[in-house]
Amino acid sequence: MTRRRQSTEGLTITEVARVAQVSRQTVSNALNAPERVREETLQRVLAVIDELGYRPNRMARSLRTHHTRQIGYRLDPDRSDTASVLQDRFLHALTRAAEADGYLLLLLSAGRTSDELSRYGDMLNTGSVDAFVLSGIDPGDPRPGWLSERGAVFVCFGTPDDALPDLLTVDVDGARGTEMAVDHLVARGHRDIAFLGWPGTSGPSQARMHGWRRAMRWHGLEPTHCAQAPETVSDGTRAALALLDRTPRPTAVVAASDTFGMGCYAAARRLGLEIGRDLAVTGFDDSPTAAVVAPGLTSVHQPLEEVARAVMGLLVERLAGRTPAEPRVLLQPSLIVRDST
Repeated sequence: MTRRRQSTEGLTITEVARVAQVSRQTVSNALNAPERVREETLQRVLAVIDELGYRPNRMARSLRTHHTRQIGYRLDPDRSDTASVLQDRFLHALTRAAEADGYLLLLLSAGRTSDELSRYGDMLNTGSVDAFVLSGIDPGDPRPGWLSERGAVFVCFGTPDDALPDLLTVDVDGARGTEMAVDHLVARGHRDIAFLGWPGTSGPSQARMHGWRRAMRWHGLEPTHCAQAPETVSDGTRAALALLDRTPRPTAVVAASDTFGMGCYAAARRLGLEIGRDLAVTGFDDSPTAAVVAPGLTSVHQPLEEVARAVMGLLVERLAGRTPAEPRVLLQPSLIVRDST
């Protein structure tokens, strides 16, 4: 073998081909379509690539193939008054999954949906990305239909209410998550179990509320104690105080997020109630806050690493011109039990 180069700057595919004693096309196939190369030749080319430290030029490749190997993703507006870091965790998981498949994320920030769609239009017109990942899906969300009309490739983390053909979605069964929370609370002896979630326009809140109601009725209980509020700790506190002012007072609260769970903690402190003894609380998302707060918050865990891998799996299939065998993936959550229940 030849000696490893001291510098890889300017190293070309032609030099790799010369050292490996193959054609430039063979090296290109080894990088982009290895199934076209005989195994013995493929291993020799890959060994030379590793020895020389060759890294393909992403821009040059995109010009040849008309693919950027970039995925567009919009960051939600900053929410400083929440306990949830769901977006941060998903963003890290998606970045890792994308890199494993040879893609990079191109992040954008937009305060309004109209601004977001305008940015998507710019990206499509300039060919800046190959596809998009959408999150924060709510009923009536215009983004899936807008992208579908323009022939864009995209995957939704969440389930839109549009009956679009060939829609690709990955979601976590939020209804099942709150069912597990109710089952756990009933097993601990609770009967007056309230629900605290977002206003009715929120898709995740609707699913989680549906699971709470279904589980309550399955156990022969009436789902009467329910409150909705914007997702901030302060709004959650006010809504929890209103719930705990009812007669009979709920002995447990199923919160649609860990942020609402923290609101329940604050409300309990104001009323002189002890979490875990006088009031049981479950959250949703299993945020770092849930593990460090005292007492620890029982919370529904979403498998975000698995979500990210499923999202990229669907994107890669669609970008390759194939129809995914399972275009709508529904993953199961788990309940992480701590001292709050």
